[in-house]
Amino acid sequence: MSSRTPTQRLHVACIMDGNGRWARRRGLPRTDGHTAGEEALAEVVRAASDRQVGWLTAFGFSTENWVRPRTEVRHILSLHRKLFSRTEEMNRNNARTRWIGRPFIEKGARTPVLVQKAITKAIADTSANTGLSVTIAFDYGSRAELVRASRQAMTKGVVTPASIQANLYDPEMPPVDLLVRTSGEARISNFMLWQIKGAHIYFTERPWPDFNRHEFDDALASLSSPAS
Repeated sequence: MSSRTPTQRLHVACIMDGNGRWARRRGLPRTDGHTAGEEALAEVVRAASDRQVGWLTAFGFSTENWVRPRTEVRHILSLHRKLFSRTEEMNRNNARTRWIGRPFIEKGARTPVLVQKAITKAIADTSANTGLSVTIAFDYGSRAELVRASRQAMTKGVVTPASIQANLYDPEMPPVDLLVRTSGEARISNFMLWQIKGAHIYFTERPWPDFNRHEFDDALASLSSPAS
């Protein structure tokens, strides 16, 4: 019998929505909302580690987000460099950094070199950790992932669910058990459409910068609620 706790088998994925609205309600620039959102993610990582969750995946930056105003994009990029630089904290939590998104060298990929280096270093510097796996989806779109996986599967033989799975950005990633969407949006966007099959979805009115460990616990508890 496995000695792992129930939460160690869990994969929680988060669509971190509402940074801009959080800032607007406070009369602040949108960039302040993204800064607060990055801090909220760090808090959720700590909470997931404390609860011995196995996998946490966050939708950091989509393939569609590049059309946002240039100043906003630059700020988000700087925040992701900071996020991927939290190596010391990740090591304290025995957590590994992972990443999914358009491969750097493939046509259409737009991840800047400085962010590429931050991602590569973070993955290497936390690779020996054995606890929580934290995956950041950056320059990520599920349709692009599935098109790529299907094309690669076709070059190797018949396209099957198994061959698509084997060609996803991270084939080792387990299915999502719990999908969290913040800020009152009741939709899943272009996020992990393959991996969320059968997942329980937790919608909350709370914008992402206000999403804390208490609501994270509420989301985990929803998995065992009578309605789930």
